[in-house]
Amino acid sequence: MTHTLHRVGSPEGLQDDFVVMLMSSKKINREGSGPKFQRFLKMALDHGAVKIGDAGLGNEYHQGGVDKVIENVCERSVVVHAVFTDSGTVKKFLKAVKAAEFDLSVIVSGLFDKVKEICHEVGIEMHTVDQSLGRWGRTDKLPPQDILEINTMCGHGMVAVNLIQDVINDVKECACTPEEGAERLFRPCQCGIFNPHRAARLLREMCEKDDGSKK
Repeated sequence: MTHTLHRVGSPEGLQDDFVVMLMSSKKINREGSGPKFQRFLKMALDHGAVKIGDAGLGNEYHQGGVDKVIENVCERSVVVHAVFTDSGTVKKFLKAVKAAEFDLSVIVSGLFDKVKEICHEVGIEMHTVDQSLGRWGRTDKLPPQDILEINTMCGHGMVAVNLIQDVINDVKECACTPEEGAERLFRPCQCGIFNPHRAARLLREMCEKDDGSKK
């Protein structure tokens, strides 16, 4: 899924960022997929997912709560998402998904080597691999690296650069905590693949770096 491919960051900085998706295909396995999507999302939360979402209907803020995200899933939903923060949790979840036999496409997005290792340990053969080749052209016009690391966690570009800067300023001025700021940034991410756990860490690191430079 290309909307999860372009997350910017160092290998060390992407260790806590995984998205697991379940996807149906029109005229192949979409009929009757609604209950499967619901079960997948419930299982994801039971296995430690920090966020879930539906690409078509939206995240918990668009639908009125996490329970509504699950309740509203239906066959018209094409792909649902679950965000995780460590490889061990992803491995346990994928073992459960494998045992559930959904007969739908499962997509895992994260560092290639980590995902490959997880799949090997779970006993899953990777069918297709997509990799991002980065950005080309007038990259000097892009926002700074630390802003991009947050901005690119929403693959549809719904988390605006100006909003990120506002949240950074609020955290620096102690108007909100990094966790509260990260939740503000999650809200506009329609499909729910934004990782607020990683965003809070990045916000905290930016503020600590700024405080250190002033000393």
